[in-house]
Amino acid sequence: MNDIRPPAAQEALVALESELRILLGERGVSVELAAREKASLDGSRLSPVISEQLPLGLADLVAYPASAEQIAEVVAAAVRHGVPVTPRGKGTGNYGQAIPMSGGLVLDMTRAKAIVEVGDGVITAEAGATMVALEQAANKTGQQILMYPSTAQSSLGGFLSGGSGGTGSIKHGSNSSGFVTALDVVHASPEARLVHVEGDDAQPYVHNYGTAGIIARATVRLEPLQDWRGFFASFDTFEQALSLIRPFADLEPTPRLVSADLPTLADALPADPGIPAGRVSLRAILDVATVELATRMVEEAGGRVEDVREGAQTSMKISMMSYNHPIEWLQKAYPDRYFHVEVSGDALVDRIDEVHAVYEGGMLHIESQHGRPIGMLAGVYTTAADVYAGFAKLKALGVGYHNPHQWFVDFEPARTRELAASTDPEGLLNPGKLVDPATVGGPDTGVKGGHAVPTGRLGIDTGVKVS
Repeated sequence: MNDIRPPAAQEALVALESELRILLGERGVSVELAAREKASLDGSRLSPVISEQLPLGLADLVAYPASAEQIAEVVAAAVRHGVPVTPRGKGTGNYGQAIPMSGGLVLDMTRAKAIVEVGDGVITAEAGATMVALEQAANKTGQQILMYPSTAQSSLGGFLSGGSGGTGSIKHGSNSSGFVTALDVVHASPEARLVHVEGDDAQPYVHNYGTAGIIARATVRLEPLQDWRGFFASFDTFEQALSLIRPFADLEPTPRLVSADLPTLADALPADPGIPAGRVSLRAILDVATVELATRMVEEAGGRVEDVREGAQTSMKISMMSYNHPIEWLQKAYPDRYFHVEVSGDALVDRIDEVHAVYEGGMLHIESQHGRPIGMLAGVYTTAADVYAGFAKLKALGVGYHNPHQWFVDFEPARTRELAASTDPEGLLNPGKLVDPATVGGPDTGVKGGHAVPTGRLGIDTGVKVS
């Protein structure tokens, strides 16, 4: 534990550790440095702006509850001792939202992974259940989940608390748009228990990083299972692929995912005959009924279909090349070179050369969405100030943007602060993440604020999965 804390804080941590060992057993708590360091990191090295500020915090102890009920009991114990609680799932968040900036307890919920029930149109599971496990359980009943993040191994609680969309968002939008039907949440109370909320009452707990209540169990919507195909096409030019981004979004039945990239990504990926090196790549998860039409569209645009594949593994592979993942592949191939900004709007297609010119080495990863395309604009990283300087240029082009190089709640922050005033009066839930955006400045000052993407950011997957 941190020995620089005041004696009273040290005593509180020791007392909490003792209580949690009784509650969870010896293997349910750890104060070992390796475990604490592992629980205090996420994927935030994706952001060079945040990487320059690491380390951002270190847990004093880590708890591993194995059920929703134990999650509530652990939170209650921490609150009684006045110890901060940072919820954590699979650790795939990219921007520090799961880092314990005030130390204290990291609540690792990956052992609370029971799938409670698969019903007609809904599935209920504990926070640690992975999205791929939910999909598999739903498939056995002839159903599928509406959406899952590009990292399909992310936990349910993490996707709801930190993510906002992904595979399936092209049809269903963000996970705050009716995906959740009910939650069992835990408030920061000395007598914390599972609080059941449904419908509109559940929505304020989505996408706020556990700052107003920790999601311990959730019920999310299902739809009838479709027969999906992995669709791989390539083109000579990016403009050819871009010409299909909006038409592919309008295919019926709606695709589950459509992504496209410059040859730079194909050259950075492991060898795959569906994604030939040196060519623009388009990958899609299509309903089998649309494959023939999609093939004609590709050929008419001057491209060629490289492969059409069956199976869930193909869909997962295509998902792992969408949203933030192309940036990760680029960073693996070219270390310490690239950063990205989340972007949206028709200008991504109509003014692509100007969009690319906003940043040195600019290149767009683009996703089809209903209403407007979205994407990740990568560029060569120089300084944080240069990243922020590009925001005004994007706005002038009519490009919506969101600054991902930050860890505070910026989706409905006023609503979340109002809720947290009653659910977390001592400010113990994930401290440092819920602040007034007006107090942290904006892009011109070089700090972590500012966005011009409409509220809800349809389909933007920040990659943040904190529970």
